Order: sequence, then structure tokens, then C-alpha cells
Amino acid sequence: MNKKAHQAENPEAEWFGFERVAPAEKTARVRDVFSSVADKYDLMNDLMSGGLHRLWKDHFVAKMRPRAGEAILDVAGGTGDIAQRCARASGGKAAITVCDINEAMLRVGRAKAVDAGWLNEITWLTGSAEALPLPDACMDLVCISFGLRNVTRIDLALSEFFRVLKPGGRFFCLEFSPGVLPPLKKLYDLYSFSLLPWLGEHVAGDREAYQYLAESIRQFPDQATFAARMQRAWFEQVRYENLMGGIAVIHSGWKL
Repeated sequence: MNKKAHQAENPEAEWFGFERVAPAEKTARVRDVFSSVADKYDLMNDLMSGGLHRLWKDHFVAKMRPRAGEAILDVAGGTGDIAQRCARASGGKAAITVCDINEAMLRVGRAKAVDAGWLNEITWLTGSAEALPLPDACMDLVCISFGLRNVTRIDLALSEFFRVLKPGGRFFCLEFSPGVLPPLKKLYDLYSFSLLPWLGEHVAGDREAYQYLAESIRQFPDQATFAARMQRAWFEQVRYENLMGGIAVIHSGWKL
């Protein structure tokens, strides 16, 4: 693929927030961000959302309907929030794999799973969303929650999600969106670019990581654009649902 075509398919690959970088540098810097905040990641999620992220994740997993006997892949699921919900929803009878590029996040997730009693139900795998270390057509369900905007090449990741799904498998994505309804936009921008970096500095000890978080949301495609990119990756019956006026969005599609 030539450079011009690459940029057209993965326009976010050369942006780390609002800073233009080489794609390889973006991948390394994203890894560093999550290594820095791994131990405070769950606490920061609660503070940033006022606990709403828990309700969004509950709704997300309810829409996915994890079933006993299914093979489920949670990509960029480091701290295990979605994996544990899938384990509970399936009665501990689904084969759940968490794949994350960041070992620090996986370490936190493993410890939480052990504490919650899910030692044998969840497998932890180090790997990139752009090159999943899994065979073709091995998963019934692939999901990613608040992680896709951090992937360097989103279209490549979508093709990987499609590849590892079995025919009839389903894909779900929960992500923050820049497509917030106009009445909320001014307040949301104030919150994103003032409160988030302040919390990052005073709670996680890393202001820059949460400045990047706010900027990365604005670089993610809006609802309709991302749906179209899913369709170009061969997903069918693509749909999306806005949460909180489009602050977060659930996209879904099927491999038929």
C-alpha cells in the first residue's frame, strides 16, 4: 500500500492526540501512557465519569449477551472490567481471552481477576490489535472497550477482528466519540480540556496522559464515519447507539 492510500485508510495513524508523529512513535507513546497510569487507571475512570463508565460497561455487555460455551476476545481489555462482566454473564462458562499490548495493564487485570475468583476463566495474552496472535475464525465474539482510539491503524485492527471471528460471529465496540450532541459540546470541551488533565496531574501523577486522552477522543471518527469503516472491513448489519448524548457510543456488526 502506498503512503497516500495508507493515510486515507488510517488517518489517525500519524496523530498522537493533536501532535503529528510517525506511526511507530505513536504506538510506543501510547504504550508509555498506559504503563504510566496502569495502577491508577480504574480509579481515574471512576473519577472522570462519576462512575458512569460502570453503567456503560454493564449496558455494553448486556448488548453483547455473552453465552456459555462461547469463545470471547476482549481486545485492549487490560484491567479486565469487560472480561469479568462476560465471565459473570456466561456463568463462568465462556472461554474469555484478554489481549492487550501493555504488560502493566495486564498485570493489574490478572490481579483483579484473581481477587474476584476468575483465575481459570480468563486467559491473558500480550499482543497488538493490529496483529492478533490468534488463528483465523477462532472467536464467537470480539469486543473492545475504550481502546480503539489508541490503536495506531484502526482499519488494520478492524480487519484483524473480522479475521479471528467465526462466520456468524459478532463485534462490539464501546468508545468515546467526538460526535457529541451540540447542546453538550461546550460543557464537554471544558470538562475534557480542563478537568481531565487536572485529575491526571493530581490523582494519576501524569497530566500529559489525560491531555492525550481528551485529544485522542477528538481524533476518533464520528459515529457515521466509524460505521462506514466497519462496513469497509466487511462487517454487516452495522449499527450504533449513542450513550449520554453521544459522549460514548456502542457500535456493533456481524461477520456473516
